[in-house]
Amino acid sequence: MHRFSVPGHFLSKFGHLFLKSHFGQLLLLFLRAFYSFFYGSGNRKIDTKQIILQIYSIGIRSLPLIIIVGTILGTVIIVNTAGLVPKVGFGNFFGNLMVIAIIRELGPILTGFLIAGRSGSSLATRIASMKVNSEIDALETLGIDPMRYLILPALTGGIVAMLIANCFFCLSAIGTGFLIVKIATVFLDQFSTTQLEWSYYSISILAALKPVDFVMSILKPCIFASIIVTNACYYGTRIQPNEQRDVPVATSHSVVSSFIFIVVSDLLLSFVYILDYINNVSSVI
Repeated sequence: MHRFSVPGHFLSKFGHLFLKSHFGQLLLLFLRAFYSFFYGSGNRKIDTKQIILQIYSIGIRSLPLIIIVGTILGTVIIVNTAGLVPKVGFGNFFGNLMVIAIIRELGPILTGFLIAGRSGSSLATRIASMKVNSEIDALETLGIDPMRYLILPALTGGIVAMLIANCFFCLSAIGTGFLIVKIATVFLDQFSTTQLEWSYYSISILAALKPVDFVMSILKPCIFASIIVTNACYYGTRIQPNEQRDVPVATSHSVVSSFIFIVVSDLLLSFVYILDYINNVSSVI
């Protein structure tokens, strides 16, 4: 009597095809980078310095843009929500709408897009330029692991920077956006019939927040940052030496690929909220 078993060559074929795919290559690069932290040769002081530089380059230098876009988004959402919600009789759901629109969805996604477009493209250009000028080969000749020296600090610093940027984006959208709307009401005398007061505004948002929101506000930026940095490093290291004209192509491919992966991963993570959405709709009906 023969037992049913999956042929070994089938698993080997599937694994080979997976590793050759774009997602497989990205995953392999990600795992190799963190593997180098435990088994690669490096200096902890140099690693720390590189990580701090990446946090500054990816996150801190992006904060002005993050704050401006977050403020504009928050102002637009607050203006439309404050004017619409009381008219349709759902004033109690004001906080839910703000949490869903800013904290759950648009905040992490737009932060990821801004980081990918600004810092991700810059990182891809830097890595690609180093590959074109054979600087990465020179690092290996000197006994320096490029994974440990370049990619691992970018991943670690990118994750920390993304967490900081997402926090500032949401705070700007909620806090500064509300402040701008309140200033506008003084001059335009708008929303006088709404409950647009800080006590109502803040309490409704805090009441709408759930433990899963705090978990996802950490998980999403970490995943998006890993996608952005891994794509930048992957496309940057793929080009051939002495092919300067391929650098812009690698940069554009990095940004577009990051956008696609961010949207797909956000879609998958949104299924965590599906039961909550069903319950909210049932309570309204």
